[in-house]
Amino acid sequence: MKSVIRRVAGFAGVSVAVAAMSVTGASAAHAEAPTHGCPYPWVCFYVDNNALLAGTPLSKYQDVTSGYQAVTPRAHYGVMNTRNDDVVYLRLQGGGSVCLPPNNSTVFANSVVVTGIRISSSSTC
Repeated sequence: MKSVIRRVAGFAGVSVAVAAMSVTGASAAHAEAPTHGCPYPWVCFYVDNNALLAGTPLSKYQDVTSGYQAVTPRAHYGVMNTRNDDVVYLRLQGGGSVCLPPNNSTVFANSVVVTGIRISSSSTC
């Protein structure tokens, strides 16, 4: 499954931390992780990696559910989980699912299509 998923790393870029420190005077230890336009405690979907980096979510979900909520099937999804203690399961069109841990994000390769989301109150995958 890892071959079809590209992990998006380095969202906390140095320029963001420097900008936050220069505006607020806060130290790097107190800087919050960027949420790319996705407020806590939401899980946001982005059309692609560029939309994720620009902070323009396409849709967002907040409710913990026992089953999957349908999402519009699309390839190139970026997904951001801003929840601190809840994992997110993403149902894939070809079958199976991917688990996204709390405070994590991912971008799917072109051929992967997400069709559903389930937010679980579990803190681990």
